[in-house]
Amino acid sequence: MKVYNTLSRQKEDFVPIEPGRVRMYNCGPTVYWFAHIGNFRAYVFADTLRRVFEYLGYEVKQVMNITDVGHLTTDDDLGEDKLEAGARREGRSPEEIAHFYEEAFFADARKLNIQRPHIVCRATEHIAEMVALIQRIEQNGFTYQTSVGLILDTGKYPDYWRLGRLNLSEQKAGARVEIDPERKSPSDFALWITNQPKHLMQWDSPWGRGFPGWHIECSAMSMRYLGEEFDIHTGGIDHIPIHHTNERAQNFAATGKEVVHYWMHNAFLQLGESRMGKSEGNILTVTELERLGYEPLAFRYLCHTAHYRMPLNFTIEALDSAQNGLKGLREMGINAVNWRRGEGDDEYLRKVEADFHSAIADDLNMPQALAAVWNLVREGNKRQDRRAWELLLDFDRVLGLNLKAAVDAVGEVPIEVKKLVEERELARRAKDWQRADRLREEIGKLGYIIEDTKDGWRLKHI
Repeated sequence: MKVYNTLSRQKEDFVPIEPGRVRMYNCGPTVYWFAHIGNFRAYVFADTLRRVFEYLGYEVKQVMNITDVGHLTTDDDLGEDKLEAGARREGRSPEEIAHFYEEAFFADARKLNIQRPHIVCRATEHIAEMVALIQRIEQNGFTYQTSVGLILDTGKYPDYWRLGRLNLSEQKAGARVEIDPERKSPSDFALWITNQPKHLMQWDSPWGRGFPGWHIECSAMSMRYLGEEFDIHTGGIDHIPIHHTNERAQNFAATGKEVVHYWMHNAFLQLGESRMGKSEGNILTVTELERLGYEPLAFRYLCHTAHYRMPLNFTIEALDSAQNGLKGLREMGINAVNWRRGEGDDEYLRKVEADFHSAIADDLNMPQALAAVWNLVREGNKRQDRRAWELLLDFDRVLGLNLKAAVDAVGEVPIEVKKLVEERELARRAKDWQRADRLREEIGKLGYIIEDTKDGWRLKHI
């Protein structure tokens, strides 16, 4: 398995800390509003990564956080908490807002067949761990206080720039963030914020009553459940220059070592020249996709058509193509009900399996994996070999398209339809086209369409 490590900016052989086991942490949602499909690209990526490792025989422990406090509307530690902004918008408490949008997030995730992480950890339930971690950072001499709260001194960490490839010499106060004048550097950031007395969610701490900074939350929770060294940390590319750079600094300040071995980031979902995002005002939710007549799993299929590190351009035409592709895979399963399992001559199966394996093990090259899938579908339809469908179901452990359930929901093709299909095939071989057309009509009356292609016939449920 090779993965692209953002820290080194190159593909590396994946070497787990514990042989055969993978510990991974995914930056989860800030639950103040509905997640949109641009957000969900990151979670489809993380879920696919987990599925690939499991497919390759690894035991995976996946942890994802829920940010329900501390994520401010700006990066300067002076903005409003997004949860409080949501509470004010809807006239509810931050706790009610967090609960409602967390439930909405997981409802949409289920529609996309995203597996629930083994551990889901809420920031508000881990304040003690955050305070303890900040105390370690303070004891190691990496902090100072301002009127905002307790600040991490990034100047004490010479490698601070590396993950984001930041040019710190060009940063000036007010250029990257509008910082308070007491800070030593524009890149310094708050670990614990004490200057917002009206904030609705506050806790006692050695530095005064307040609440944690967003960055410390992920450091504390990832180390709480995965240890002070773990394999993979994922997130969107927007996390690289600030959030993940600051996490890495905190991790080192507390432990003196590189806690995360592989940083992996997905690119944006694009709408034309701009990314899909709440700040851009161009979001589309899973529910809105459904209202437009699209299955959420069609969006999952669409995510597989572009490499996770490349921008994915979202258009209705692309989504139409993805939905048609999804239907094409299911049609193979419907047809395979009538096929026999082939015997011998399985070279095409071995080749496709090898191609699929090679693609997913090469830093999740899902477009190449889909190419192998469609080679399998074409050969399977041509040969009418049930083994091809069985292999596709095995691939679906990675694809996550829930193919078996969709085909099972259509139900067994009725015996009378099967008989008519067989009779029609005999008529075609005898070149009795009139009888073949009449049998096609009878099949149609029973709710099925039969199509003839260069790779053989296909049966579709109307």
